[in-house]
Amino acid sequence: MQPKYKRVLLKLSGESLMGDKSFGLDPAMLSAYAREIKTITDVGVEVALVIGGGNIYRGMNEAETGIERAHGDYMGMLATVINGMAVQAALEKEGIYTRLQSAIKMEQIAEPYIRRRAMRHLEKHRVVIFGAGTGNPYFTTDTAGSLRAIEIKADVILKGTRVDGIYTADPEKVKDAQKYETITFAECISKNLKVMDMTAFTLCMENSLPIIVFDINKPGNLLKVVLGEKVGTLVKD
Repeated sequence: MQPKYKRVLLKLSGESLMGDKSFGLDPAMLSAYAREIKTITDVGVEVALVIGGGNIYRGMNEAETGIERAHGDYMGMLATVINGMAVQAALEKEGIYTRLQSAIKMEQIAEPYIRRRAMRHLEKHRVVIFGAGTGNPYFTTDTAGSLRAIEIKADVILKGTRVDGIYTADPEKVKDAQKYETITFAECISKNLKVMDMTAFTLCMENSLPIIVFDINKPGNLLKVVLGEKVGTLVKD
């Protein structure tokens, strides 16, 4: 099997790690994602990962919590490192070599983010997990994913979600919503389709980095995507 993409950045939400729980981590989901990732490393794909932190901490209204936005964002960054450690453990259980890099220094548990080192790890077929977002408040993990993908010269961003692509409307709410097989960046903006937050989306558009939105929870989908099969929705120039 010859993969279509040599190097990918897989973006997962923190909520995807909860499974059926209302908070935290579901060991079954961690194992399932680790097995899916193994299917693509086995065919030679170089994999980087960015994971959100919404299953542990989600930024809340400052007026309600008394926690200012920047402070809350740093709390969210720490949550992404916890998730990164959990996914790292699950991947290593499957026999996959990994490296966790953090945009905030925490030497005892993660390497500092160094672009050249990250690229070297990928060349050696280690899965690199990028934690702590960009290291700056006011930026989402979507933006961190886009930024890191561009920095490491990824061929594509794979955005794993619970729906099987981009639709004309929310398919969970609108019964006859139509799915797009392929769509341009410009069409997404004109139709106000929320693929990623605008900062992340603009980074991809300006650097001609394609995005594939697909259902990560369907076994085998990740492998199909990297082999070039028509799964999910492709966003491109």
